[in-house]
Amino acid sequence: MLAKTFGSAVHGVNAKTISIEVDVAQGLKFFMSGLPDSAVKESQHRVGSALKSSGFFMPRKRTVVNLAPADIRKEGSAYDLPIALCVLQASGQINSGKLDQYLIMGELSLDGNLRPIKGALPIAIQARQEGFKGFILPADNAREAAVVKDLPVLPVSNLKEAVDFLEEASVIDPVCVDAHEMFATRQNDYDSDFKDVQGQENIKRALEIAAAGGHNVIMIGPPGAGKTMLAKRLSTILPPLTLNEALETTKIHSVAGKLIRDTALLTTRPFRSPHHTMSNVALVGGGSNPQPGEISLSHNGVLFLDELPEFKRSVLEVMRQPMEERRVTISRARFSIDYPSNFMLVASMNPCPCGYYNHPEKECVCAPGVVQRYLSKISGPLLDRIDLHVEVVPVSFDEMTANRKVETSEQIRERVVKARGIQSHRFQDHESVYCNAMMPSNMVKQLCAVDDAGKALLKTAMERLGLSARAYDRILKVSRTVADLAESEHIRAEHLAEAIQYRSLDRDGWAG
Repeated sequence: MLAKTFGSAVHGVNAKTISIEVDVAQGLKFFMSGLPDSAVKESQHRVGSALKSSGFFMPRKRTVVNLAPADIRKEGSAYDLPIALCVLQASGQINSGKLDQYLIMGELSLDGNLRPIKGALPIAIQARQEGFKGFILPADNAREAAVVKDLPVLPVSNLKEAVDFLEEASVIDPVCVDAHEMFATRQNDYDSDFKDVQGQENIKRALEIAAAGGHNVIMIGPPGAGKTMLAKRLSTILPPLTLNEALETTKIHSVAGKLIRDTALLTTRPFRSPHHTMSNVALVGGGSNPQPGEISLSHNGVLFLDELPEFKRSVLEVMRQPMEERRVTISRARFSIDYPSNFMLVASMNPCPCGYYNHPEKECVCAPGVVQRYLSKISGPLLDRIDLHVEVVPVSFDEMTANRKVETSEQIRERVVKARGIQSHRFQDHESVYCNAMMPSNMVKQLCAVDDAGKALLKTAMERLGLSARAYDRILKVSRTVADLAESEHIRAEHLAEAIQYRSLDRDGWAG
């Protein structure tokens, strides 16, 4: 007897429907076809134990499981539940006419209970597009999938519940999630706030400019100056996620299995801070079973690389192309996968190995030439993609203990949102550009024109400070953002002056 239902395979951040067919006939042995990986092949043992624990049995006949299309590789343990239900139907232990009307996914434990799966959100989106009557899945994934409208999401905790529903012996109420209400109430649920930061007003200003224009930023300063604390608060002043951005970001975390249990939707911008011992694959994604890397997990958010020179040079270099293209392509012999990677890079570093070069109080003990060698660990092409270089100095005791009023993240965010609104209007005819940092060179010349006073200031800065040619466009982009924050239509000399001070690493002789 033949039984059929449907599951799904996730490739990249999208899903493709898979037909699951089981035939039980005279003969012996269990066969599985359709390019299953080891985890799928092992489902025979999980399904057999789960059936026995749930009061059923594995048929002692020739059982053939086919996962179609047969030329697409099937990965993971999420096919356990649909295979088990098809085995029951094909062996006559249940009789349901609804099996092929639903998309079914779930990993079985040996006692018949269900474990959560990866990629529930993209699978639910695909199920709605293909018009399935509903999506049967583990209860732990139900809220995540229920974000998708017009698709009944039916949570089950074990195999017996799924059987009873399909045989109409019980009713399962679909899970309902009001994504708009949840999104509206949790957009600003951050654990940190700029009001906790005493002093460092110049660094706060630099981060405000970075957030307003989408600029990458690097902070250089001694240990304990507050670089990490400031970086962690950058996401709190970025414009709130739109619903489309939240869905796109949630899909990536869902595919990677990084969503917290019972989380329906990511409502705040992600902040990722990987350790400097990470590999190339961990950063950009990939592997034998490709998974999104840190640059994709920080999509629409912030990627923070602490102690930048300690990262392997090869790791940093593979990040250059995704930073430009806002996506990363993982290519293999049989397929190619695209992951979005539109993130803000925030990096921090000590100015030298001992950490105290240019320190106002402590003396640097590094040998001559060591500082320059330390900084040279970061390549010029990577620095070329970072708009703001900010020197961080330690906070004095008086500043730490001062009882002065400090701006909150919400107050800073209001100015950032207003500046982003100006940029949205400016770039409304350019689909691939929506903030100042994304402007190509030809657009910089057109939209960042300066007057004679500004040109004179730029010329003086280039000559006296020894700024490199690559700094020129960066200064213009940052000055455009400074002007937007000031709600100025034109870039004035004071906007350029502020932008010039954020090019520390471009100055001749900065590292001795």
